[in-house]
Amino acid sequence: MANRPIFTPNLEKIGVKTTNIDFKWHGIFPEQKKKSITELHHVANECGISNILDISSKSEVYIGIQLSAFNLIITTKKHKQRFTVEMAFQGSKVFENGGPYTDLLYMTSLAAKQDPRLKSSGSLIAFRFFNIEFPLLPRTYFYDWLYINALVQNPTLAKDVLRFDSFSDIEFNPQHSINCQAHSVALYISLYRQNLLAKALESPANFLKYCYE
Repeated sequence: MANRPIFTPNLEKIGVKTTNIDFKWHGIFPEQKKKSITELHHVANECGISNILDISSKSEVYIGIQLSAFNLIITTKKHKQRFTVEMAFQGSKVFENGGPYTDLLYMTSLAAKQDPRLKSSGSLIAFRFFNIEFPLLPRTYFYDWLYINALVQNPTLAKDVLRFDSFSDIEFNPQHSINCQAHSVALYISLYRQNLLAKALESPANFLKYCYE
């Protein structure tokens, strides 16, 4: 058995509703994870949660794969540099004894995530993305801001994802990780449906104000 969250946009106020689901886990190999997605969504359906999109590289829906942080591209406005969300996230980490390691921006998503310096540089203390500083709290602040900015730069994906009501990420284990792309998409829809997306993305300070305060 395993437990994974399903994220649903809050349409009454800005935020995300999280429902933790117990389901049968089929294994760690790709085809087994696809079976686990089916199992997770089946149990969620029985709990009244429907029209779910899994956002991960193991998703059985093409848009779910495209929306993976390993694949979703963000382009910097000033220099027009392109990175995946994963590369940008890992390359923005500031530690007690080093970072940000900006060379990670030019690696593959997997190489950036697995770089040994991320585990050998002491405690994480902040994020710095092209001289913009982000604190560790709220815990998903920087990742959500980064992911949602990337999503709106990909208008076809940003439009297509509105067809779904809830989101999962079979690769995300809340016992081991904090940030989740499925949570970010649900937050994006909450902002979009309440006509606050543009205001929230005017600045990191606005994003913090609308989404967390």
